Amino acid sequence: MIKTCNTLFIGSALLTGLLGACSTNRDGLSENDPSATRPVARDTSLTELRFTAEEAPEWSNLFKRTSGWFGGDGIFAIPMHGVDTAGAGADTTTLILFSDTLIGEIEDNAVDDDSYVMINNSVALLKGVEPREENLSFHWANQGGDKPQSIFVPNTPNTRPGEYYWLGDGFVNHQKGGDTYIFGYRIANTEAETFAFKEVGNTLIIIPAGSQPPFTDQRQIDTPFYIDSDSPESTGSIGAGLFVNTKEAGAPDPDGYLYVYGIRGKAKEVIVGRVQPANIENFGEWRFWDGSQWQPEMLKAAPIADRASNEMSVSPLPDGRYIMVFQTDGIGKTVGARLGLRPEGPFGPMITLWDASEDVAPTKNFISYNAKVHTNLSRPGELLISYNINSFDFFNDIKTHPNLYRPRFIRVKLE
Repeated sequence: MIKTCNTLFIGSALLTGLLGACSTNRDGLSENDPSATRPVARDTSLTELRFTAEEAPEWSNLFKRTSGWFGGDGIFAIPMHGVDTAGAGADTTTLILFSDTLIGEIEDNAVDDDSYVMINNSVALLKGVEPREENLSFHWANQGGDKPQSIFVPNTPNTRPGEYYWLGDGFVNHQKGGDTYIFGYRIANTEAETFAFKEVGNTLIIIPAGSQPPFTDQRQIDTPFYIDSDSPESTGSIGAGLFVNTKEAGAPDPDGYLYVYGIRGKAKEVIVGRVQPANIENFGEWRFWDGSQWQPEMLKAAPIADRASNEMSVSPLPDGRYIMVFQTDGIGKTVGARLGLRPEGPFGPMITLWDASEDVAPTKNFISYNAKVHTNLSRPGELLISYNINSFDFFNDIKTHPNLYRPRFIRVKLE
């Protein structure tokens, strides 16, 4: 399937019911921003993007496996030399992060309760950018033992018994000796019928430079960047996506800051904070965008977009703009995007990049979620995007669809 879109239009007649359409006009934010300090993008449109989109089966099939690691969601890809530009992954190893992970054996295209285990996170190492099986290795704790275990287990002053980590985005911090910083979400199980879990805290996980899986020398630090609330409308956290806007990371218009995006409330509002990478552990140095200025209180952060997903990305485009990519409404069937002129926005109306209906068609319970760009694995002029597939009836559907729970990839070619 190839989707071509020469120009995206904004108009009330071209709305969201047509999944083959290339844009919507919903939820555009104001284009006025008095705090603009960086050069204006060469293309200043927040509503038009010329592109084609197609499946990237060589990447999707790379994660279709029958032995050992055979399923996981996430995913985040971190270039270990710290340069996050298109094609930069060719010269390095990429650390790929997964959250809940399936390990076991698939036989006759089926699994049963005794043929696999689920752990809460794992990683893979990819050498170069060619999606070949021989370039990819998967890792977890107690690998080779009787009982696979998660690589990252909460071990901070705020941790309570029974909590576990799902993983956010991460980056290699050149200003901290090349250590890798990853956002970890402390998760606790609940009694809810559908989503029986809740985030209860936000953590920084630090992997020393040169460390290898299972990263037994990792450090963990509780952060104050979690908004707990009895109302799901105001619960929030950060780490859903990172943009390293530094010269060392290869940013086209560097200002020396790490931009950290978060998600707040049921409307999936996007908020953003920033800090100089050297000060990442000094939480008093962090600032959050309130719509007009950078200020120190996360609670005053203004939404720069909504209808996003708990994992997403913001990436620079060759024309000087920035593109935010996400799964529409968290678990919608479409991969959405918004355009901005700066990393903090404002971001424009929704643009539909891809319709994932075919991937969720096998049963009524399948869902797609958490789309994002992997810049260092992308070719110049393209965006390699992954999204996850899961099921509301996971433990039954996995028995007859054992390869459902893995990333799918598309390639967006910019024109």
